[in-house]
Amino acid sequence: MSAVRTFVDLLAGRGDPAVLAPPDWDGVIGVARSEAMLATLAHRLADAGLPPTVAALFADQRAAAAVAQRQALWEAEMARRALAPAGIEFVLLKGAAYAAAGMACAAGRQIGDLDILVLASDIRRAENALLKAGWEWVKSDPYDDHYYRAHMHELPPLIHKVRDRMIDVHHTILPRTHRITPDALALVSDAVTSADGHAVLCAPDMAVHCAAHMLADGDLQGGLRNLWDFHTMTRDFAAADPGFWGKLDGRAEMHGLQAAVHRAARLSRDLYGAALPGGWDRQDPADVWFRRRLFARDDWGRVTQPSLEQAFYIRSHWLRMPPAMLARHLWTKWRKR
Repeated sequence: MSAVRTFVDLLAGRGDPAVLAPPDWDGVIGVARSEAMLATLAHRLADAGLPPTVAALFADQRAAAAVAQRQALWEAEMARRALAPAGIEFVLLKGAAYAAAGMACAAGRQIGDLDILVLASDIRRAENALLKAGWEWVKSDPYDDHYYRAHMHELPPLIHKVRDRMIDVHHTILPRTHRITPDALALVSDAVTSADGHAVLCAPDMAVHCAAHMLADGDLQGGLRNLWDFHTMTRDFAAADPGFWGKLDGRAEMHGLQAAVHRAARLSRDLYGAALPGGWDRQDPADVWFRRRLFARDDWGRVTQPSLEQAFYIRSHWLRMPPAMLARHLWTKWRKR
């Protein structure tokens, strides 16, 4: 069995870590590192009997992940302090939101940039407030700046000049030029407050955004991690609310993301063993390409099907913008290189 399949089986609870030999662990750890999920696996196997060297590595990973989460939540607090005086409220997205809400998928999850969502009407004031508070632009290229402002769903990325931490300020969850236009006002209006006082998306919208980020706005880089997020959050949301799947379907339809959400659910079933309700548990022949893309790693964690990776990269851009705009954008980026 390949290392990536062994890794998935361990996450899903189908694999027995006790039967793995040292070369097997080398492969699993290589895949987990490449997917930025080593600390996630460490949490998943926290109570398992492991070889001493693996147990020590996993203990270090759990400790490092805990520190990183505290840093991420502190960065969210810094953003709040920068924006609150201007009366700008924001919703946490992605990893910081999962950590703030105390969700299972936050255990061991790497959190890079701080992602926040503000109302489109507040985007300029938010930009000015953050610049005043010590953030500065990462990209200084005029073309990239124009591209973000005219076509994307967020400001150009900012980095704090003292703390060296990046923030992505979103005004919606898909690019302006995308074929799908989610209801950004509903995302903000229906947000809920976490136990620590941060606003996060409501449960169905959080799952919709996770599926959109993975399948409607990306090339499946980090796909196993994003799918694990979707799998664990939908499992836990459904356990807490028997009507969750129906609410998720309704919100996905409202945002125009029903196809992405249903595909994420099927992939969650196929890889991690999710139990889906009636109407969701069907087959789609096209899913085979997504499964191949997710499993396309060797025992060193390297991509094994570069042509498939390239096809998904092209697909991600094709979804993001009309053909003529895409051609101009790729030509411009190629010339600049």
